[in-house]
Amino acid sequence: MNKRDRVKNAILHRSTDIVPYNIELTSEEMEKVAKFVGINKSDFWDWSGNHIEKISYNIGGSYISPDHFRDEFGVIWDRSIDKDIGIVEAVKFIEPDINTYVFPEPDIEEIKRSTEKFLSNGRDSFKFGKIGLAYYERAWSLRGMENLLMDFLLEPEFVDELLEKILAYNMKIIDAALEYDLDGFYFGDDYGQQTGLIMSPETWRRFIKPGMAKMFGKIKKAGKVVALHSCGDIGDLFGDLIEIGLDVYQTFQPEIYDIKKVKEEFGSSLSFYGGISTQKTLPFVSPDKLKLIVKETLNIMSVNGGYIAAPTHQVPKDVPPENIVALVEVLKAQ
Repeated sequence: MNKRDRVKNAILHRSTDIVPYNIELTSEEMEKVAKFVGINKSDFWDWSGNHIEKISYNIGGSYISPDHFRDEFGVIWDRSIDKDIGIVEAVKFIEPDINTYVFPEPDIEEIKRSTEKFLSNGRDSFKFGKIGLAYYERAWSLRGMENLLMDFLLEPEFVDELLEKILAYNMKIIDAALEYDLDGFYFGDDYGQQTGLIMSPETWRRFIKPGMAKMFGKIKKAGKVVALHSCGDIGDLFGDLIEIGLDVYQTFQPEIYDIKKVKEEFGSSLSFYGGISTQKTLPFVSPDKLKLIVKETLNIMSVNGGYIAAPTHQVPKDVPPENIVALVEVLKAQ
């Protein structure tokens, strides 16, 4: 079975010859691991045996200094500590007034060009189009998280207008990308913290769910897979997300969820992607212990398909390269 079909079958809750897997590293961890195993960074995907590739449609940003990145919405991110994402340096909406900012247009021609190149790379892989900072995250990056959370209560009309603008931007990207033979769409939009949601379920349903439903619906109508990355505990939303068409949930943190319970309750209607902790396992356990944990996770989560093995996030720089090697070894040896 080839890699693309292996992922497709897993998402359709069918058993596969081996459990498909995917390992992604932060830029600093990639430097360490590539040096340790003696490969070029560009060779990591093939060396690891990964099954999934993503093309980012967050197009148009650029560095304005070595540690400061201006994204396609004009938001400046300080990356002096976190080299891959960073911290918002200044919000664009000082006041809850939609007329104080001119929204960009997505670069449709670049989306088409880059998608064509991506799909012709010759790799046997399951290929996602990806929008990071997809919806709620894009809103708070423009307004500030604390401000936006207060706006949910105090300025609901402004929030509706802001999200409508973001939705319109995303829909243009989705329309352009769906002209091509992508396997699915992957959204990054964090709703959780360690012990629950950032907002109430009712607030999420009022403001976030309708727009996500429209994006998911367009992708599902095209016959493509829908995946969502959200850190933290979003278990209260699983039913809603399944209702609006979610196929794959990532990041699925075992330090938060009881993986046996989640598999039993949602394993027939939702596929899970992650499950190998970057918070409590990968940085701290020995390579041999890691292999045992991974094997146990595979045994629980892969029953009747519905699982893509992976670290819960891009692996950060505090993980020993020996543990990445051990992870690859045990996944390859299935």
